[in-house]
Amino acid sequence: MKSKSCIALLSTLFCCAMAYGQKTAVKSNLLYDATATINLGVEVGLAPRWSIDLSGNFNGWTFSHGRRWKHWLVQPEARYWFCDRFSGHFLGAHLLGGQYNVGGIKTHLSILGTDFSPLREYRYQGWFAGAGVAYGYSWILGRHWNLEAELGFGYIYTKYDRFRCVGCGKKVAENRPHHYVGPTKAAINLVYLF
Repeated sequence: MKSKSCIALLSTLFCCAMAYGQKTAVKSNLLYDATATINLGVEVGLAPRWSIDLSGNFNGWTFSHGRRWKHWLVQPEARYWFCDRFSGHFLGAHLLGGQYNVGGIKTHLSILGTDFSPLREYRYQGWFAGAGVAYGYSWILGRHWNLEAELGFGYIYTKYDRFRCVGCGKKVAENRPHHYVGPTKAAINLVYLF
């Protein structure tokens, strides 16, 4: 009985979404592309001013000199468009989660109490989950093409193990929690609309 109710509810929601139009967008974040991170986003219109966006990213590479930026990330987002969806200004609320294995990165970056400079000496391996809000703008380039910029800010909770060096396996800290507040999303998306 419960499964029939769930199927009926999902069918109704699907039909309601389709009643407003069959607009769907596929996108790639050019900022992630610049870091050799494979990424893909799909956005579906739910109502004239509402859409749901789901993006995923994967980077499994070890770079030269033992540098690592390995991670995977999933980031769903609900968007409210000020005019019509897929054009102009929008606000978003997103969740994010994933895993990482990062180290050997030379940086002096520090954001609101989180110091990223130890990435040079140590390797960090763990998971994260968080939420944030975002503002963005989408420019219409043509009938099927848009360019979209977005910046998000929020909170991330992470738990990690720290290793002495990038390549070795000597663990120096285990199950360390960390609370991060700062940018949670940065995107310059090339968008194709169906």
